[in-house]
Amino acid sequence: MPALRNSARAATVLALVCSSLLVTPTAFAERDEHGSNGDEQQGANVGKDGTVSVTAGGIVFDRSKNGSGNSAGALTSATSWTPPPCWYAPKYTPEQLQKYLEPTWEAGSTGYEWDAKQRDRYVNGQPYKDFNKDKTGKGYFWDSFVNRDFPPGWDSCDEEIFWVDQGDPPPANIENAVTPEILAELAYAEIRVPSTKVTLAPAEATKVNLPTWSWLDDAQFKPVSVTASVPVLDIEATATAEPVSLRIEPGTKDAVTYPASGVCEINNGRIGEPYAKGKSDQTPPCGVKYLRSSGNGTYPLQATVTWKIEWTGTGGAGGDLPDGTFGATQDVVVQEIQSVNR
Repeated sequence: MPALRNSARAATVLALVCSSLLVTPTAFAERDEHGSNGDEQQGANVGKDGTVSVTAGGIVFDRSKNGSGNSAGALTSATSWTPPPCWYAPKYTPEQLQKYLEPTWEAGSTGYEWDAKQRDRYVNGQPYKDFNKDKTGKGYFWDSFVNRDFPPGWDSCDEEIFWVDQGDPPPANIENAVTPEILAELAYAEIRVPSTKVTLAPAEATKVNLPTWSWLDDAQFKPVSVTASVPVLDIEATATAEPVSLRIEPGTKDAVTYPASGVCEINNGRIGEPYAKGKSDQTPPCGVKYLRSSGNGTYPLQATVTWKIEWTGTGGAGGDLPDGTFGATQDVVVQEIQSVNR
């Protein structure tokens, strides 16, 4: 029977999440200030200071200090780490839970036995009576939320909807109950970093055996961060990504990199050094030298930045999360040096 219950619950959750993607903008406006109207909808609010907060699954994300632009992208963890596939957070007031469950029972889609157990649990006092309406304003019903990418384990949060009094921690046996650390992990997944397209000199086309200088624009290449919070719990966490190094992969074996490892470390807030007149006989601190022409084509130079991730949260919590990487490919034309015979 537990397997049947979990299967029915998983199917119901999946149906509700998928259907929420089709809601209208009007539905977004009906969300309360905590984003807990009992579904998986998203809504965005723009503050007077330009801060954009997006509510998803009971959590508010402040992305105002995030990377932006069409070329910005998500980080890939340098390890096998992934953010939580699901978590528990406050979701319903007593009235909202009633509004959510009663139509489900009336539809009968989950079966008589399931519905009867649900009524016993939330209406008949086993353990909640009349949806805990006598505790309105003194706590919330918690439920699971799902990572919208549905990664492996998305359906593992299969605990029954449960009540938590305001100011109390969730039951100790509940795994993935939202905490500052879980908020930090979810904020990590929302980080977007700027393009890693490097500036090259020579810019249009480089020459065989001529060192090509590479660097990143330090005006854009700065730390970014996302803050995740649960207002009804008064907890939050900020995940900050800071660039630490750039890896250059020339796109051909017929090349050497500077330094030889191909990894350019950050130095004085900059990775690489802009080329300037008078440096043609110097070795670039970050760059590449091609040993063979690209002919009528190009070489796909891959530039990948490693970002260090740190987080801070409510109550002095904080620590490190796995490094993330983000890369981009750009075409490089390599020409033979033309000589004049007299």
